[in-house]
Amino acid sequence: MKEKTPSWISRSMIQKAIKEGKVRVNGQIKKPSYKLKEGEIVEVELPEEPKEPTVQPEKIDLKILYEDRDIIVIDKPGDMIVHPVPSKLSGTLVNAILYHCSDLQGVGGKLRPGIVHRLDKETSGVIVVAKNDLAHQNLSRQFKDRKVKKTYILLAKGRIKEDEGTVELPLARHPVLRVKMTVSEGGKEAVTHYRVLKRLNDVATLVLAFPQTGRTHQIRVHMKSLGHPIMGDKIYGKYKEDEMFGIKRQMLHALKLGFFHPRTGEWMEFVSPIPEDFKEAIRKIAAYVRERT
Repeated sequence: MKEKTPSWISRSMIQKAIKEGKVRVNGQIKKPSYKLKEGEIVEVELPEEPKEPTVQPEKIDLKILYEDRDIIVIDKPGDMIVHPVPSKLSGTLVNAILYHCSDLQGVGGKLRPGIVHRLDKETSGVIVVAKNDLAHQNLSRQFKDRKVKKTYILLAKGRIKEDEGTVELPLARHPVLRVKMTVSEGGKEAVTHYRVLKRLNDVATLVLAFPQTGRTHQIRVHMKSLGHPIMGDKIYGKYKEDEMFGIKRQMLHALKLGFFHPRTGEWMEFVSPIPEDFKEAIRKIAAYVRERT
């Protein structure tokens, strides 16, 4: 049936139509397990074709670290989605960028114009956006070839014993909970180097992370695999426990981003200052540690 229906009809839509009695064989409703015989006529009640979502420019304040005719580098706050999804088409970084750069529409796709990499909603820090096709293609290639240098700072739960290390564990989408990623032998290669900056007794560890690859939730899953999830992480951590330090989001910040300028080839690096809520969490944990010792 999938081959005989319009391309926008998915297998799951067909399965749902069968269960709801919207598929008839020779005029009769059949069970989902019914096997078609040669010559039988199948009728399907098709739903209306959904309209393709569009993204509108919105006047949203942006903290711009750098901008020229090819790229714009933004300091993303820790409560903003990078690009729209079908359930949320406004209030994203892309909506704001479209307002700021009126000719960005269509660069690299309708829902993700200009986007060459992403940060999770609750991850703050540096992100670069391409303003034309030349920049989009060049930066995308640099990310694919792993020429882009990324540095994150994070607060991990507990005390990490090693001063530095590397996590090399492949990642794949969780087979049941699709919003999660998980370590899987059949997953994609993922490598994260890390270095401890400071230990706050046995409560938390301040860490620099240097992801060599760019898989979804990579640093979050790799830190969890060490037994030290990122504090405030609502998917992989124990965020309820971390709320006692005023932590309301995952303590992961994209501190520095380095890449070759797509037109000039010049190496460029951009730094985003550690945000105030991150600093406040460190202060509260340090005060808690002092009270206990």
